Amino acid sequence: MLEIIEYRGLEKDEIDISLFTCFNRYQDVKKCWRKESGEWILKEIAFTEQWGLNEFEYLIKCLQNTIETGGAVFGAFHNNVLVGFASVENQFFGSNKQYLQLSSIHTSYENRGMGIGKKLFSLACKRAKELGAKKLYISAHSSQETQSFYKVMGCVEAMEYNAKLVTEEPCDCQLEYSLFNKGQEVCVPWAVTSIRSVMTFVVYNILFIS
Repeated sequence: MLEIIEYRGLEKDEIDISLFTCFNRYQDVKKCWRKESGEWILKEIAFTEQWGLNEFEYLIKCLQNTIETGGAVFGAFHNNVLVGFASVENQFFGSNKQYLQLSSIHTSYENRGMGIGKKLFSLACKRAKELGAKKLYISAHSSQETQSFYKVMGCVEAMEYNAKLVTEEPCDCQLEYSLFNKGQEVCVPWAVTSIRSVMTFVVYNILFIS
């Protein structure tokens, strides 16, 4: 079965509650990483996350603010339905102003395992480089699955922690991704010179269904 996923930048005026009508932000967490006495330990911490209206309304405000302040929001669409999104802020921080934040990256529950998150991460990296960042900073969910994704992408523990983000989400893992180190940079699977909201990228994901 051939699945067509369209990736494009989003405009502020299209980010409303209707965009997320079919988006399922669900996660059944069994284990989480915690740093204790300087060592990372995978602990049995079980809970379920299921976003509702309040969470999506807050998300919409955040994503709109991202665009208003010069950042970027990318969406992944299947049959014109949003199945994934990512956002990059445009406020530099760090001792050398080297960081820009990957403030969100999510794939709808039913569409995970299709490589959507990896492609959104690639778009976010490219945009952060265009804005002048040396590193991408992620205050990431500490669940085993989420951390496995970032490890595959090449992220490591941040050399400098953002105190504000740590305070907001004390259980998150603070990560970074170097945008310039050879061998670590994520390759964008299409040739483009600039990412703009008016440009559209179509990627064909081939799924073999028994």
